[in-house]
Amino acid sequence: MDTFWVGVAFFIFLGILAKFGVHKKILGALDSRGELVARELAEARRLRQDAERLLAEYEAKRKAAEAEAAEIIAAANEEAKRLSAEAEAKLSDFVARRTKSAEDKIAQAEMQAAADVRAAAADAAARAAETILRTQMAGQAGAAAFASGLQEVKAKLN
Repeated sequence: MDTFWVGVAFFIFLGILAKFGVHKKILGALDSRGELVARELAEARRLRQDAERLLAEYEAKRKAAEAEAAEIIAAANEEAKRLSAEAEAKLSDFVARRTKSAEDKIAQAEMQAAADVRAAAADAAARAAETILRTQMAGQAGAAAFASGLQEVKAKLN
């Protein structure tokens, strides 16, 4: 029988709650909590979409930066090849000019040496001839013959 009275008391308690509109307040609280959860879910969806959009933007920027870096590296490699070829050409030209200059100096030195040898030989021959002629020819006739011979030798050597 106690259970009966507990059941009756429970239903009376529920009636009092219904009379004061507690169920409306509970339903209102549940509805407001549901709306809050729905707003939070909508905000979470929006934030996720923003994050995905930002991720896509940064991925595109990263790819563009990688492509630009590849272009810069390729341009730098081309520039290095061009500068290397240019330096090699300049070095080759420098070596060719220096070689030509050295060859010209050697040829000039050879010509000068040959001219010096010829001049020394002519002087030695003239002195030898002078000595021979002085010993063989004495007087005015010898001096005249010596002068004409000396001029003849000089004319042939030069």
